[in-house]
Amino acid sequence: MKRRAIRKIGFVVTIVFLAAAFLLYGGIANAQKIEVKFSHVVADLTPKGQSAMKFKELLDKTGVFDVKVYPSSMLYGDKEELEALRANNVQVIAPSMTKMVGFNPQFQIVDMPFLFANDDAVAAFWASDKGKAMFNSLRRAGFLGIAQWPNGFTQFINQKHPIKTPADFKGLKLRVQSGGLLDARNKTLGAGSQTMAFAEVYQALNSKAIDGLDNTFNNHETMKFYEVAKYLTVGNFTRIDYIVMTNVKFWDGLTPDQQKLFTDAMKQATAYERKLSEELNGKSFEIMKKSGKVEVYTLTPAERQEFMNVLAPLYQSYEGKIGKDNLDYAKSLK
Repeated sequence: MKRRAIRKIGFVVTIVFLAAAFLLYGGIANAQKIEVKFSHVVADLTPKGQSAMKFKELLDKTGVFDVKVYPSSMLYGDKEELEALRANNVQVIAPSMTKMVGFNPQFQIVDMPFLFANDDAVAAFWASDKGKAMFNSLRRAGFLGIAQWPNGFTQFINQKHPIKTPADFKGLKLRVQSGGLLDARNKTLGAGSQTMAFAEVYQALNSKAIDGLDNTFNNHETMKFYEVAKYLTVGNFTRIDYIVMTNVKFWDGLTPDQQKLFTDAMKQATAYERKLSEELNGKSFEIMKKSGKVEVYTLTPAERQEFMNVLAPLYQSYEGKIGKDNLDYAKSLK
């Protein structure tokens, strides 16, 4: 009986020891995972939102990282996310590319009208040494650019009349996200600019406080701008793109193998985002056309060239800020 009791006690002790070891070492293994907080300001169902979740899925699979995604300004809003990244309170954000102009004026390249031939040319620029140099220039601010996620080319919508020539812009009051190059573009075309938050645009169009704006097909459709502005001109005027960034100290603290896992996941998420963005813009364009609420006009190559001729002085004015070599290289991509 005593031997049987001793064996039983020994068995129980062994089980308890193994359970404790499992909890201890399992806890250590989990604790060793590198936490990555990805904060952004749009909804889950947008291309950016879905691609952030794709990045999480891919990086979590490595077993090395634990990615937490915070959409819709859940963690930090549009104005706070840059400082949160600088402080390493989050490790990844994806703001509009134009937000980087204050850190490096070369990022105004996305606002240069009629610069990029197509989406492939845009992707090629940011994947090139010139694009990477601009991303790396943010190191001094505590950031590191790691990818470009497209929103798309902008198209003009307005409630006054069809836009086919530069002269058609004269007298229009157009919303811009901020001043700078876009304001200079509008002035060159004889139009006025009104700086305005994106959320205020629909009401401003509806009340006729502004006449129009340029934005992507998807934004025009999802924000219902086409319901209060009748004329849509397709011309691929400028770009709206996001820059995916991480914190420099966080990045430099990773081993080369960890950086590779991170980069590989981001490359796959970026390809996914580009496909989603293209599909969503195409779908939104079809929705607007079929609605019967908007007249669509597509610029001919000759009409596009007329706009480019009128806006040519902008290239000369901004080549010192953006870099003539950057502009020439972007124009050369097809």
